[in-house]
Amino acid sequence: MYVSRIEELKDISKSEDDTFSDKQLEKIIEMSPQKHKEAGFNYGWDSRFDTWYKIIKEFGFIKYAMGKPITITATGHMLVDAYMEEPCNDKKIQTVFLNALMKYQTNNPLRRNLNENVPLPLLLKVIQYLHDDPEENNAGLARHELPILICWRDNNAYAAYQYIKDIRKTVGFTCSDEYIYEKCLSILGSDNRNYLKMEKICHEAVDEYIRKMRMSGLLSLRGNGRFLDINSYELESATYVMENYMEYPKFDEEDAYIDYMGTVDAKILQIEVRQTIDSSDVRKQTLYKYASEMSKESIQKELLLVCNKKESKHNVLKFINAPTRLEFLTSIALVQNFEGLDVNPNYAVDDEGLPTFTASGGCADIECYDTDCDSYFEVTLMRGRSDQVNNEIIPISRHLKNAKDKKRQESFSVFVAPVIHPDTREAAEWQKYKNGVDILTYDINEFIKTIDKEERVSHLLANC
Repeated sequence: MYVSRIEELKDISKSEDDTFSDKQLEKIIEMSPQKHKEAGFNYGWDSRFDTWYKIIKEFGFIKYAMGKPITITATGHMLVDAYMEEPCNDKKIQTVFLNALMKYQTNNPLRRNLNENVPLPLLLKVIQYLHDDPEENNAGLARHELPILICWRDNNAYAAYQYIKDIRKTVGFTCSDEYIYEKCLSILGSDNRNYLKMEKICHEAVDEYIRKMRMSGLLSLRGNGRFLDINSYELESATYVMENYMEYPKFDEEDAYIDYMGTVDAKILQIEVRQTIDSSDVRKQTLYKYASEMSKESIQKELLLVCNKKESKHNVLKFINAPTRLEFLTSIALVQNFEGLDVNPNYAVDDEGLPTFTASGGCADIECYDTDCDSYFEVTLMRGRSDQVNNEIIPISRHLKNAKDKKRQESFSVFVAPVIHPDTREAAEWQKYKNGVDILTYDINEFIKTIDKEERVSHLLANC
């Protein structure tokens, strides 16, 4: 009975556009009873809804309760608008998350907690204290030190800094997980090792913490992922957060807290708009560094992982969101496979040259220049027909036509996705007939095999 239910769900899930009819959705709900209960919500799917969307509520993007309509806040509308822009406005999305993270409180009316602090300002302030200390290194917090901040009970950044400094004096940077684990249990005042497992505190929680903090755009990874530090490109924003959000209002009522979280700090938006740092040199240096240090085989493996929605285990790559990681990995693969090709990705980077969000609109994801041709690479994780044709092929054709009008050298575009919908290939062929532009389409497996056997990027067009 259980096996047949799983097989039926698999059959329902086979949708080329990742969409479902109302009848299919009703069937999925019927076949997937939720044995779950959350405070303030009915047993079952009502409680499961709260489990999935509570963090969005905590970030102040929406407001909801049983028997009441869902309300989207000002920051929620900003987030939706950013996602709906074509192409998606990743920089605005990052700013919205910064607005939420700089206010977020561990002990809030939606998630009562014994720890009471604001994690992002606390982290930034501790790093600043370490930077100001001439006895300490200038790389921020070591990865194995982060559990201390995750477990820290209050918002006293100076005390946390002193605690970490004392650990460094005792064991340096080579302490074991067991050592940090015991320190964390002491900070928490608990010996419940069944619930507070070492793997959870020293690894799982740390990975989640780094992902969330980096969503703000204010943090960089240094030393191949061994240190978390303030991104110097965003120093003005980081300073503003420390100066204005280390002290914070406390709330007893959910609505008041969500109203606070859901308002936009206009000042942080102004700072973000002013950021106009030219990062092209560091972006390219880091790209070529990774291309030389990682093997072709490892990059191919990472490309398949990200396209198949599987988790990376790499110390740095796992902290780069999937669409941006795909652009980074594709750029590395192009450098590795085509000697002499000038590869110029357009993703945004931090001060280490690591990608923070995808290329903005109006330009190709990756621009490549060779002696005999110019090529433009567009990559996406989208699989649906309408997404690929409307959001990718049509804009690619427009940009390529403009590029060909301006240059005498041969130009073409390459579109790469996990899978290519048949209509996408047909649309690319139609653009050749209609506008005289060449758009090559590859699913990720085709792309890996093709660039692995070709010597020059121009051969892609010659052999298509």
